[in-house]
Parts: sequence; C-alpha cells; structure tokens
Amino acid sequence: MTEPQPPRSDRSPWNWLLVVPIVVPLLTFLFNHDEPRIGGFPLFYWLQFAFILLGVTTTTIVYQMTKRSRS
Repeated sequence: MTEPQPPRSDRSPWNWLLVVPIVVPLLTFLFNHDEPRIGGFPLFYWLQFAFILLGVTTTTIVYQMTKRSRS
C-alpha cells in the first residue's frame, strides 16, 4: 500500500507574479505610439511580441519556483 499524500495546496506567493503579463498589456499608454520602429514595424506590433515573451518568462519562473521535487 502507498502512503496517503497530504492535500495539495497551490497557495504560493509566486502565483501573484502571473498577474504581471495580464495587467501590462492593458496599460495602453505603453504602446499608443508609432515610433520607434524596428524593422519597419511600429511599436505596437513588436511590443506584442515582447508581451508574449513576458508571459512565457513569468510563467516559467512561477513554474520553477512552485514545482515540487519528486522523492
């Protein structure tokens, strides 16, 4: 028989970091400009890629900080 495992708790302060990639794209004053252009693309377009990288980065950090080690 296996030992019963304690109830899982997903309450970690690291989870609050996931709010950042949700809130930052809502701040329209950040990308309400045409300049600077990178590769001919206005700020709005390349900043969308930066928001994706922000989301991936924060999700990776939260995952790494909250995963449990298997023993």
